[in-house]
Amino acid sequence: MLVSPTPKTRVLIVDDSSFMRMAIRSILSKEPSIDIVGTASDGMEGVEKAIALKPDVITMDVEMPRMDGIAALRQIMAKAPTKVIMVSTLTNEGAKSTFEALDAGAIDYIPKNVTDSADAQKVFREELLNKVKGAIRSRFGSSMAATQARPTIAPQVHRPVSNKLSSKKISYVGIGASTGGPVALQEVLSRIPVNFPYGIIVGIHMPKAFTGPYADRLNAKCSMTIREAVDGDVLKPGTVLIAPGGMHTTLVRQGGNVVVKVVPTSAYPQYVYIPSVDLLISSMAEATNGSMLGVILTGMGSDGFKGMQILKGKGGVTIAQDEATSTIYGMPKACVDGGVADEVLPLGQIGFEIAKFAG
Repeated sequence: MLVSPTPKTRVLIVDDSSFMRMAIRSILSKEPSIDIVGTASDGMEGVEKAIALKPDVITMDVEMPRMDGIAALRQIMAKAPTKVIMVSTLTNEGAKSTFEALDAGAIDYIPKNVTDSADAQKVFREELLNKVKGAIRSRFGSSMAATQARPTIAPQVHRPVSNKLSSKKISYVGIGASTGGPVALQEVLSRIPVNFPYGIIVGIHMPKAFTGPYADRLNAKCSMTIREAVDGDVLKPGTVLIAPGGMHTTLVRQGGNVVVKVVPTSAYPQYVYIPSVDLLISSMAEATNGSMLGVILTGMGSDGFKGMQILKGKGGVTIAQDEATSTIYGMPKACVDGGVADEVLPLGQIGFEIAKFAG
């Protein structure tokens, strides 16, 4: 019996730099499961080729002549919806444009970091391959729809939720996310009231230049105070701290406070993802003696599972995002399959459930 070959992932590369087009093509064309169906040198050409070629995935530069990546992305989403990965510069401006693109429908981004450094080239190559492969497994538009289609009144609850979560006592909240996380976190945090009585810290896989602008963006869109964490910060009620990119964040008990300790990645070489959600949640579980809520949102891989396992062992409370609303059901799935999720909830309900602890 003949077995049909697995269809290849068809990729369109849109970038005004011929060097970047060649670099991305060179990396992806070495992967047998990927077929480069075309390239475009600006956004206008990118839109035309997206409609004509119907690729599975598009890599899209942000800054281009004639039509930039965000304008092109919006046209593609309107005319030929496609999974788009933004290729962004490692700058604050690049970060702001990237988050705008994620709001407009891009499913992920990759920092443009192709230098003469062999290490930087290796990181870019591995991340590009992982993101393109992950895009195929992703659920198109799930987290984006949850935010963009937000009604003016509370959405219908997908299913009744028991009171077993909010009946438990917590003192802090720790949240972890990755692919699809920037949009998902905005959805969750926007549902939490300004007078929420417990400190919140978030770990999301982002480069160093991105976490500050991301925190500023969230702060402008949510009622709570949200900012990037710095070493020595105390977790306080009504404030959300975003773990800084490019390094790891741990939590320690100092007297009556839980305090942020920022450490270089070399101190914890066993953690592949940066900042590590496992390290954040596990250290927080120790510092709070389990008096916390752990939440794992959409993301590739299994970062967060070990931290949630330690938290559960200390009697903490845990929530994982459900499969239907996850852009990539990797990190939450690890928690669900590993039996460490007290509740598995749709994205639109998680913020409300967190807010219940204030009651």
